[in-house]
Amino acid sequence: MNDALEIFRALADPTRLRMLALLRAMELSIGELAQVLGQSQPRVSRHVKILADAGIARRRKEGSWVFLSLGDAARMAPLLAAIDSWSGLEEGDDRALADMARLAAVRGERARAAEEYFNAHAAEWDEMRSLHVAESQVEAAIRATLSAAPIGRLVDIGTGTGRMIELFGETARSVIGIERSPEMLRLARAKLARAGLEQAELRQGDFHALPLPGASADTVIIHQVLHYAQQPETAVAEAARLLAPGGRLLVVDFGPHEKEELRTRHAHARLGFTDEQIAGWFAGAGLETTPPQPLAGGELTVKLWLGQRPALADMKDIAA
Repeated sequence: MNDALEIFRALADPTRLRMLALLRAMELSIGELAQVLGQSQPRVSRHVKILADAGIARRRKEGSWVFLSLGDAARMAPLLAAIDSWSGLEEGDDRALADMARLAAVRGERARAAEEYFNAHAAEWDEMRSLHVAESQVEAAIRATLSAAPIGRLVDIGTGTGRMIELFGETARSVIGIERSPEMLRLARAKLARAGLEQAELRQGDFHALPLPGASADTVIIHQVLHYAQQPETAVAEAARLLAPGGRLLVVDFGPHEKEELRTRHAHARLGFTDEQIAGWFAGAGLETTPPQPLAGGELTVKLWLGQRPALADMKDIAA
């Protein structure tokens, strides 16, 4: 009863009801909410605190920005169902229509900023892609490698532009993308919005200390990110920590090479990885391994390494 009172008190305000409707559409920063609502950021922040205290919204800091999303799904489901049933009894709300029109402008601004960022870095990305097999071949191999089981709860570490989420977001039960760069997160949000995947959760975080609980994922992907890690073995162990029993970790990166210019021009900390290195890190994290898959072509060889957490039954057999 106390929870219900807290929720209804929090929503007993037209502005907070508007905010709830907007957060159902997409994750928004406090500044973006203020823009859509036509209110000052301090005033919006006060409303946000009330919603967050009631568990209706969640706050997440990303650099100097604070992003908001809906609260826990189990808590929100009966509330949203009630709101939907009441909405069917009401006439159209002009204010809600105006909010959605301004929300479309926010989407447009995100897309514009993302396009500017992409254009500024396109030459660098094109240069990297020219060194190995076509990305379409890499993505086909990733799909084939993961096709043996459902994706389930997906975590994409170093999500970048969100391409792995684009590939698997529609079939995954839930999706979380982790990225250290705020600029890349803004690019990913714009791309995923265009792909109809706005509800994919994006968080700022470092792959050495992921902001997620253990055993919370069925599939974890580290795609062309591990070579940036100063301590790749720690990044692999941290990714493996997220796997539930039976969960899979896919690392896609380069085999060993000697292109030293990638250190200076593209900030690569490691010049590729050997099969023995990855197998050792997987084993140290308690993962079973399958034979690596090389994709030769160009100056660099792309490799796919797959590790799997033993299922509960297998773990019991091992213990016995």
